Amino acid sequence: MEFLEPLNLLYCLIGVVIGMLIGVLPGLGPAATIAILLPVTYGVEPVSAIILLAGIFYGAQYGGTITSVLLKLPGEASSVVTVFDGHALARQGKAGTALGIAAIGSFIGGTVSIVGLTLLAPVVAAVALDFGPPEYAALALFGVLLVATVGNGGRTKAVIAAGLGLLLATVGRDTFTGASRFTFDTLNLADGIDFVPIAMGLFGLGEILYNLEQRHRTAAPPAAVANVWPSRADLRKSGGAIGRGSVIGFALGVLPGGGATLSSLVAYAVEKRRAKHPGRFGQGAVEGVAAPETANNAAATSSFIPLLTLGIPANATMALLFGALLIHGIPPGPQLITDHPDLFWGVVNSMYVGNVLLLIMSIPMVGLFVKILRVRPAVLAPITVLITLIGVYTVANQVFDIFLVVAFGVLGYLMKKFGFEPGPLVLAFVLGSLLETAVRQSLLLFDGNPAGFLTRPISGTVLAVLLLVLLLPAFGKLRRRKP
Repeated sequence: MEFLEPLNLLYCLIGVVIGMLIGVLPGLGPAATIAILLPVTYGVEPVSAIILLAGIFYGAQYGGTITSVLLKLPGEASSVVTVFDGHALARQGKAGTALGIAAIGSFIGGTVSIVGLTLLAPVVAAVALDFGPPEYAALALFGVLLVATVGNGGRTKAVIAAGLGLLLATVGRDTFTGASRFTFDTLNLADGIDFVPIAMGLFGLGEILYNLEQRHRTAAPPAAVANVWPSRADLRKSGGAIGRGSVIGFALGVLPGGGATLSSLVAYAVEKRRAKHPGRFGQGAVEGVAAPETANNAAATSSFIPLLTLGIPANATMALLFGALLIHGIPPGPQLITDHPDLFWGVVNSMYVGNVLLLIMSIPMVGLFVKILRVRPAVLAPITVLITLIGVYTVANQVFDIFLVVAFGVLGYLMKKFGFEPGPLVLAFVLGSLLETAVRQSLLLFDGNPAGFLTRPISGTVLAVLLLVLLLPAFGKLRRRKP
């Protein structure tokens, strides 16, 4: 019961508070924060250090929801899907509903995932070992297909936006050949384009520019902000979405690469597909907030499974935690549970406490967060721009990123003006690099033969499901045409 020691509880509290604050500040993110604070943990006991750093990671998932809902600024790729219905609810005066549902879903998703981590960690980690480049390629391709179903724009426009996102993912130095692609002979693009300038520009600056133009045309008063807590009807609607999001998040969060992003996208697509009236999604459906928020928090917790049981980091933040364990002389892997049970169970049990602390902090502050929407647009817009530019600059301390934000802000404005949703572009961009790398690695394994994807059970099954999803609309049309 080492995690119940007052010092470890204090480190857990400090971690989740820092994480929540970092989540509210778009751009910085948990990975950069952990990198900055890593030297601070050198003189701290290993259990306390990992509890602190883990708290920052899953605490940031809570904080990122706030700016996604209130300001339409997703700080992480996994928060992009929340923007669609979360911000729509905020514009209808239901920001409290969105934030309340997100807090409850995050708590339940995180808790379910911790229980799964406690009971199933070695088993799930062993299954994850069966995933290689072909399986990731199939999953990424499936994710790109799902991108066309999110947002409230037309299917054709979503596909065009996703295509542009895939194109942007190719910018930079080719990791296989070293050749430069679409860099225009500038070193600033040699390593590709980061997610943050694209998301901040398209969602943040683009939205502000569009709203300024609309305000000059029609002076519509902002919706009154009344409720600061979801109703019983909202909770009933969200119950199934939270349950399904927990399972999806736990299962997909274990996978390296786009685990949290893919799980939020899949959870959203599942709810939209199951809904009797899918047209509500993108217009302010509470299930559209509950599902992705539950899924990405469940995924954030389950991503600890491959790290602690196999020594395989599932994402950039887990890679930093991997380094933190090595710094303290603890090699992550199959022997961690037996050789260092105090650390393993201390970190796992601290997550239960951390989730409760986040729920306790989030719920009373919903009303305070909602008050942000009462600030006059003339004041809120410049503040949002300032937060956006500071957040982007702090990622890499490059002025070039600020120019990128402005460029993508103009693109976001034009997309909004002509009825294109920025969400599919951003999500396809995130999945694009994973897709390209996995496909090319797979073709090397198969000596250039694409049929190799069908010979492996997991990738073959995923591609079969993908084909079925693509053909279902055509079968439906043929059935309707029959007399």
